[in-house]
Parts: sequence; C-alpha cells; structure tokens
Amino acid sequence: MSDSDEVKETAEMLRWGVSRLASRLRAEQSGDRPGLSRLAISVLANLRHEGRLTPTELAGIEGLRPQSLTRVLNELEEQGRIVRSRSPSDGRSQDVGITEAGHQALREHVAEGNAWLAAALRQTLSPAERGVVRIAAGLLQDLAVAERDVSRSDPGDGEGNGGRGAAPSL
Repeated sequence: MSDSDEVKETAEMLRWGVSRLASRLRAEQSGDRPGLSRLAISVLANLRHEGRLTPTELAGIEGLRPQSLTRVLNELEEQGRIVRSRSPSDGRSQDVGITEAGHQALREHVAEGNAWLAAALRQTLSPAERGVVRIAAGLLQDLAVAERDVSRSDPGDGEGNGGRGAAPSL
C-alpha cells in the first residue's frame, strides 16, 4: 500500500470512528432536562475553547453564514449564556463571549456523555491503551484546527504538519 493510500485509509477510519463516537455520545444524553440545540452547544464550546469571537468568526467555524447564527445567538443571549459587546479593536463589530451560565450549561450538557465515555474507557481499554487514546485526543484537537488549505497539499509529501506528529515518517 502506498503512503498516499495509507493516509487516505487512515482518514476514512478516523472519520468513521469519530462519527460513530459522536453519535454514541449524543445518544447518551438522557433528555431529562431541556437541552440546547447542537448548534448552540457548538457555539458555547467554541467560545469556551477560543475565547471571545465575532459572529463572523463563529459562523466560519460552523461553516455557516453569520445571518444563520442570529437566532441561536439571540436565544443564548436571552438565556444569559453569552454576552455581546462592541469589539475594542473595531467599534463596528461585536464580540461574543460565554458567561458563567453558558459554562454551566455546557458542563451539564456533556456530563452524561463524559460519564459514559469514562466508564467505557475503563471497561474496554487497558491503562496503556487509554494512554494512547489520550495522546490521540490531543492529536485530534490539532487536526481540528488545521488550516483549511491543508486539503490542497499532497498528504503523502510529508509537508503540512510543521514537523510535528506522533512518529517520524518511515
């Protein structure tokens, strides 16, 4: 198998695994309390991880137009989960930030899924395997922020990872 084929097969396996795990985590939400939409949760999570963002930046992360976020941002603001303010660098623009109520809503939303995942990790994987998953989780986070133009480079050329990775090329 060529290096390019191996990378494509790994990408397919990774996408399938991430998709199945995400579906399972969504299924672990009990629905006992009123939930937030997937988009609202994603907005809160992005604000938690990235800090204050403009609606345009949030829309770019979500793959949407800024107008498509208006309803969700309005609902989150009415619920006290986000705050909007004028950008200090550009008075014509707004920044969106997460509030403590938003942090709490996010923690409550992920608690059941995290509890299931922790139990599944304990029951299914050895301590060494859990260590590998921990490393992989960090690598997945790196992949999530990879530049969009990465798809234009040849995955087999050894470029595009800034010399980083779990192991050197063979």
